[in-house]
Amino acid sequence: MAANKENDNYLWEKLNQARQAKAARGGYAGYGSPPFGKKSVNGELVENSQEQQIIELIRRHHKSGKSLPQIANWLNLQGYTTKRGKQWQPVSVKRVLDRLYGKKGRISGI
Repeated sequence: MAANKENDNYLWEKLNQARQAKAARGGYAGYGSPPFGKKSVNGELVENSQEQQIIELIRRHHKSGKSLPQIANWLNLQGYTTKRGKQWQPVSVKRVLDRLYGKKGRISGI
């Protein structure tokens, strides 16, 4: 059992080193899905034009004074979905806006 855990740790460390090396070269390191508005093509992050259009809609609605719930509701009524095909939630809209404006996310409401 200890040998398996040791092997798992070794593999995890090698995978982590490879991701860090790729990121250091400017490539997409593959930590989960690319952010909304981007996609991975041959290991590089590039803009996803359809998602970029949704980001622009979110930006416009936010600039016009709409709340996060209002924006999420509007996106859902128009048939837009998140990257994973789910309905928009206010927190999803907030994350898009935070990335758009370069804000760091808060951890556990702190």
